[in-house]
Amino acid sequence: MNKDIESATNGLRGRRDFLKGSAALVGGALLSTALPAGARSWRLHSDPIRIALIGCGSRGAGAAVNALRTKANVVLVAMADVFRDKLDETWQTLMQIDGVKDAVKVPEANKFTGLDAYEKAIAAADAVLLVTPPAFRPLHFEACVKAGRHVFMEKPLASDAPGIRKILATGEQASLKNLKVVVGLQNRYDAGYREMVKQLQENAIGKIVSATDYYLIGPVRMVPRRQGQTELEYQLRNWRYFNWLWAGSPAGLQIHNTDVVNWVKGAYPVRAQGMGGRSSLSGPDTGDIFDHFFIEYEYADGMKLNSQIRHISGTWNKGGAYFQGTNGTASLQSGIRDLNGERIWRNSNKDSENAYQVEHDVFFDAIRNNTPLNDTEWGAMSTMTTIMGRMAAHSGKMVELEDALKSELVLAPEHMDWNSEAPAKPDKDGNYPIPMPGTSNII
Repeated sequence: MNKDIESATNGLRGRRDFLKGSAALVGGALLSTALPAGARSWRLHSDPIRIALIGCGSRGAGAAVNALRTKANVVLVAMADVFRDKLDETWQTLMQIDGVKDAVKVPEANKFTGLDAYEKAIAAADAVLLVTPPAFRPLHFEACVKAGRHVFMEKPLASDAPGIRKILATGEQASLKNLKVVVGLQNRYDAGYREMVKQLQENAIGKIVSATDYYLIGPVRMVPRRQGQTELEYQLRNWRYFNWLWAGSPAGLQIHNTDVVNWVKGAYPVRAQGMGGRSSLSGPDTGDIFDHFFIEYEYADGMKLNSQIRHISGTWNKGGAYFQGTNGTASLQSGIRDLNGERIWRNSNKDSENAYQVEHDVFFDAIRNNTPLNDTEWGAMSTMTTIMGRMAAHSGKMVELEDALKSELVLAPEHMDWNSEAPAKPDKDGNYPIPMPGTSNII
């Protein structure tokens, strides 16, 4: 067995045992009162805290706004994106927002573009916001930690198992360097979710016997092909339609709800089986993703999570994670109810501060006060949960977590430039190979 794989799977076994018995998994991290053993002392080298934004789409703009609205004295000093038009669009947006624009201090020399732009942005900052498509997260995270930078990174954290293994290894290095890491699964920072999870972990509905999560919405945004584009540029601009870039909708969408179930359980599913396909997508320029999934996850204690995902126009919408226990039911939307349907808890935190803001407040507070904070492990393993679910649906097979985590199948090449071939290759008619249950190689 490859030593890196052996190390990752052995570590997973130990972490799984710890998490199953831990009551400390609340909010955004495994809370600790001391710095990790062997961690280097660290002090803030600049005031204000200089941040770089890598990935200038709409989520990148949102992350930058949240970062600049913290009370930690933060300034944006560098921006990076593959495309200059996206960078300019986000810069212009930020410059129009009161309470934010005065903290945007990005000179022209610090506006970087291209597939290597991330390296220059990292060098200019103390902390980095990683908000690109997930295919690039492992490479960018590794570069940040090697450079000694604190990191906020959006979900999901990778598109494939080799990427997850790199994320986990880099997260361990971040702890050794005493770097702060927050993952953008904002439900972990939401006051309502935190209270509900606490109630469920204290047996408010008895033993949880099953859970269902839903992410049923309209179609995800499609970016039309432009005349003169290379294939790689088209895929990068239309990244939600390619598995190598997006990781598929179990990771790109449903991960929020699946992570809540993992949080309640204090564990991750050990296997998955499922199905899916393309009901609304066909023909050229529609990528290689499925537009619907049904995935059955199983935890070590036998509990099942049934996960429904659909992004098709004109269909019924529903979202959230729902729990069934021996003494009642629970969801953030409907509250906690007993077996007679009487509500025994409701979310009274609807007017609390937005969780997108809270996660940044916590991140920069940890930097300022040098407190332990590293979300990498649970962020990576919830991402791996959804990758396992996608593997199961694409293959039509029962997939074990340890086999999935050891997979050597690379969807996202680590190093690319504008001369690289696009990983998804269309045929002469512009159609992309689609995963086929029963025949597709997913391990």
